[in-house]
Formats: sequence, structure tokens, C-alpha cells
Amino acid sequence: MAAAQGPLRVGVLGCADIARRRTLPAMAACPDIEVAAVASRDEAKARRFAAAFGAPRVLGYEALLADPGIDAVYIPLPAMLHAEWAAKALRAGKHVLAEKPLTGDRKSTDELLALAASRGLVLVENVAFPHHSQHARVRHLLADGAVGELKDFTSVFTIPPLPDENMRYRPDVGGGALLDMGIYPVRAALHYLGPALDVLHAVLRVRARTGAVVSGRILACTPGGVTADLVFGMEHSYRTGCAFAGSSGLLLLDRAFTPPPSLQPVLRIERQDHREEITLPADDQFGNIVRYFANAVLTGSNTPDDCAGSRRQARVVDDVERVAVRIEVP
Repeated sequence: MAAAQGPLRVGVLGCADIARRRTLPAMAACPDIEVAAVASRDEAKARRFAAAFGAPRVLGYEALLADPGIDAVYIPLPAMLHAEWAAKALRAGKHVLAEKPLTGDRKSTDELLALAASRGLVLVENVAFPHHSQHARVRHLLADGAVGELKDFTSVFTIPPLPDENMRYRPDVGGGALLDMGIYPVRAALHYLGPALDVLHAVLRVRARTGAVVSGRILACTPGGVTADLVFGMEHSYRTGCAFAGSSGLLLLDRAFTPPPSLQPVLRIERQDHREEITLPADDQFGNIVRYFANAVLTGSNTPDDCAGSRRQARVVDDVERVAVRIEVP
């Protein structure tokens, strides 16, 4: 893959809230990225959005992809539109940073990654949390035996109910809670327990009138018997976290997925006769992942770890869909 010349000129397909709050501020602060254009179905919204990030050019989707001055595309569209527009961007010769989930199933994910590889283009799914330094510290502590031999892993990402008109309640557009919140504990389990994760059972709560998954729970395990209990949804209080239970202790990580850049994360280690809190440095996971993406494009490097992570995540989601018991709720 040939390297691009910097700074990387990025076009944005869509004006989603995650783009406004997190990804675009990180891109605007990155010296290797220029936010060059914004495309939206709503021109007035796109102009406000573009002006906020110093990107005066507002184009239609197809015009943005056809622009030879755009090197890469960031896609924060609703979940079920990612595959279509990522494929169009890759066929137009653009590198792609796509919001999670990359697609809604394993087959589509494999096809998209194969398309990127065949054209020598970078394709990264914007799963930012593994790029936060707190997760490297957790891995180091686990490897050093902070909790003894790991036996059980628990992870949760839940949010309060959203307005009824929110796209996440439309499975044909937003994909539902499994593809939105559920991706986080699934990816965390793969990150910490490895790729050989078998889904044993799952329960999905499905809104009767729309068919949207609103919450769920997944039980999985590794070939060695380490269990994973993964909880997600959009009908709970707000919770994000991971817990690692071992033969001699417990390690707790709060704000595992959404720490603001100013937050100093706190790890808690508990043993029978010992309790310890470790305050970690603040870090900007969105700043880290956009720099990672820009570096991959500008140096012509591949992103094999990200490709593998996206494939494994899509495989687990497929397995959950296959084995889940579905419970209808109002």
C-alpha cells in the first residue's frame, strides 16, 4: 500500500452526534488531518456542522466521494448504512474510518475488509476504547498476576431509554442495542480473553412493536473455561465497566468505554486482605484512534489487528443472533 501525502484530507459522511462530540474535535486537533468537507442530507445542518470544524465545503454524498482532493472518509452514519457507504468510498479510492459496527454481520464484514485489502486501502472500525492507555495497564496487571489466574470476566454497557423516535429503535437503520451498546462488552471480551470465544447462550429483549433489540445478556467462555458475562442495553441506568475475577483477587475498571479526555481512570484491586486503588493518567482515546488512522494512511501501513478484531466481533454477533432466546417487551 502506497503512502499518502500529509496532511490527510478527510471528508465526513453525515453529521451524527458522535462525530460532533468526539471524533471531529479529535480530528481538528490532529496536525496530520484536515477536515476538508462535510456531506449531509440536510444542507443547513451540514453547513452548521462544517463551520464548527473549519470545513467550509459542503457536498452531497456522491460528490464528496468523487472529489479527488479527498483522501479519506469518516462515516458516522446510522449503523445499517455503514457497509453500503464504506464500500462506495473504498471503490472511489478513499481510505475509510467507519463508526462501529462496521457492518451488521460477519459475511458483510469479511466482504468489506476484502475489498479494502484488494485496493490497498486502510479500513478502520472506530472502536476507540482499546486505544486508551488504561487498557494496556489492565493487561499488564493481569499478566503480572494481580488477581491470580483469571476465572471470570464481566462487562457492561447500558444507557437509559432514548426518545421513541431515536434511530436505535429502528433495526433497519440503527441496528438496535446489540449492534450499538453490545459491541463494547463483546469487543472487550475478545480484547482480554482472546479470539477463541464461544457464545453459549444469550437473551435478547426485543421491542414488540418495532422488532428492535433494546437490551440483552450474553454468556460465553474460552476453551480453557474462563467465562464471560456481557450485559448491554438502552433501558437501564448508565453503566460502563469491566470486572476481572481471579483465583486470588478482583480487578474493577469503571468507565471502561467512555472516559472523557480529562478523566483520570481509577483501577480497584481487591483481595481477601488487601484493597488498592490505582489512579491512572488521563488519556484521549478518540485522539489516539484518529492519529492511528492517519498514521496508517500516511505511512502506507496495514492494520491487521483492527481487521482481525472486526472479523471476530462480527462472528460473535452472528453467534449471539443464532443462539439467543428472544423475549418480547412493550
